[in-house]
Amino acid sequence: MTLNQLFIISNIYAMFFWFFMIVLPKRKITQKIFSSFWLFIPLILLYIYYLSVSFNIELIEILRDFKLEKVARLFSREGVAGGGWTHFLAVDLFLGRWIYWQGQEKNIWTAHSLIMCLFFGPVGLLSHIITDAIA
Repeated sequence: MTLNQLFIISNIYAMFFWFFMIVLPKRKITQKIFSSFWLFIPLILLYIYYLSVSFNIELIEILRDFKLEKVARLFSREGVAGGGWTHFLAVDLFLGRWIYWQGQEKNIWTAHSLIMCLFFGPVGLLSHIITDAIA
């Protein structure tokens, strides 16, 4: 399987969970899915795979002389970009799961914060913090 195919599959995988949190938040199936951390394992394993295929001596050199231009060059490689994207998928989904459960426990609306979290991570967290404070 190519790195691009893994990239596409990982996005579909993550979107499946976002759909349940945003569209079907009160359903038992959604609550059952998000009662576990196992949903993160495939993304974590993919992240480790991307790390393993992109790790080399040049990577160490770039990290040693840590500058934005070098990091940008580093992310121009498919393996590194795939790893970075998988990192976003996993961490944003983890954050989305936390927002989802906050909404379930406190009975507050979270769809808008989850949508923002899906596309803009920290902005979704800010939206949830504000929504929680208002509610």
